[in-house]
Amino acid sequence: QRRVHGYRTLSVSREYDFAAMWGKLAAEILMQNWETALKDLEVLREHLDTSPGYQLQARTWLLHWALFIFFNLPTTNERDGIVDMFLQEKYLNVIQTTCPHLLRYLTTACITNKKKRGQVKELVRVVEQEHLSYQDPITEFVHALYVKYDFELAQQKLQQCETVLSNDFFLVSCHDEFVENAKLMIFENYCRIHSVFDISMVAEKLGMDAEKAEIWIVNLIRQARLDARIDSQANQVIMDTQATSVHRRVKELTSGLGVRTTYVATKYQNMSA
Repeated sequence: QRRVHGYRTLSVSREYDFAAMWGKLAAEILMQNWETALKDLEVLREHLDTSPGYQLQARTWLLHWALFIFFNLPTTNERDGIVDMFLQEKYLNVIQTTCPHLLRYLTTACITNKKKRGQVKELVRVVEQEHLSYQDPITEFVHALYVKYDFELAQQKLQQCETVLSNDFFLVSCHDEFVENAKLMIFENYCRIHSVFDISMVAEKLGMDAEKAEIWIVNLIRQARLDARIDSQANQVIMDTQATSVHRRVKELTSGLGVRTTYVATKYQNMSA
């Protein structure tokens, strides 16, 4: 580790210096110095942005090495970085071109980090685009919930996700957090589509008694700022829905056309090359 750092200090060869950067990143990961490894990851990213040649291969490697760092950082908030990195256009193109299996980890990071819920729309767009080329229970959960709006299928996929999470080297520590947040996402989406539903149904789906389920729903309504009220006598949740304007709906549907057009053009250029 120290020798690699010393070599980089003395090296005058850009090629050898680049190789030493990879060596130092590997050393920090092996030593489990996650904060230092994160800094080295950023150094490599900046170097790749200014270096010609082999960028597709190098970025593919970097995305995989990043998994060791982001999923071992001590807090969930520090996992923000993997969402920001993987959704950056240049890295997202790499994922879609060479390693769509990394969508599993991007999806998990988005679901487990509430601060990144605003990027779920972008995630759903990518998952839908790549649905034919890559599927696993985690990406299929998102597809069932946000593309098909099939809540029964989403619940089935969530059960399969638990098995995947328990057996994935990087995701095993995210199991409980993922399941809790996924249940919240199912409920939030259900609330936005259905105007009335029984608390007992929610309790059954979440494995709670009716009293605990009611408290859980009240807290969720407050946190998600849902326009809803609870009728305790009828044991129901009533959503005060408002119709979405045609202009807003059209704006939402067309907001991603520019990105999709760029993606298709890039794919076509790569096929023609």
